[in-house]
Amino acid sequence: MAEFPDERQLVLRARSQLDQWTKSARMEAYAELFEGDDRLLSPEEVQLLDTLDSELEREGGDGVWGTDQYGIHTAGTSSSDTSLGVVCVYHPQITKDSVLRGADDLDDETEERLNAALWQYSERVATLIEEQLHEFIGQTQR
Repeated sequence: MAEFPDERQLVLRARSQLDQWTKSARMEAYAELFEGDDRLLSPEEVQLLDTLDSELEREGGDGVWGTDQYGIHTAGTSSSDTSLGVVCVYHPQITKDSVLRGADDLDDETEERLNAALWQYSERVATLIEEQLHEFIGQTQR
């Protein structure tokens, strides 16, 4: 039972880094998925997301980019090197009743493409944060 306080402290220390890890992971995931030759969406669709993001922010909301949220979880084992992970706890999504949908009268197909891309983006961010978490754990165990 002596390992639980150590794991708790490790989680607390890792959570203090989460905002920084999230910012860098978002930039990397955006570059991977929305820029270059293998992008998920056309430049016009990315521009649409950017426009929708701006509209929501002007209305006092958080926009599209940056509304994704992540958390550090424990797998319930006492082995610190494998028990911590990262999960996306909120994926941004455009819905029929959202401000986004109504603003530009998106068709169902476009809405689905944008939502699928936002989901993939959030999951990639979670993976990149988890890589940083594992590196952090490795450094604390040296």
